[in-house]
Amino acid sequence: MHEYEIFVEEINPCGGEKHSKKTLIEAEADSPEAYVKENGRFPILESILNENGDVVIVTGDNHGSIVRYTFTE
Repeated sequence: MHEYEIFVEEINPCGGEKHSKKTLIEAEADSPEAYVKENGRFPILESILNENGDVVIVTGDNHGSIVRYTFTE
């Protein structure tokens, strides 16, 4: 198990990124993908490493609603 600080951004099609709901949580998980599969409401669309080495996972419903998770160990 790894301990992560997770920055969650919920973006809806009406408000866009500017009006996203932002939450910071701490959690333990086997991997970022395992955490999102267990706790997320949408399927994973993309998984990347950002310039800081953090794992960024983007999920969505293919209708404009997106949840972006940034995992920092």
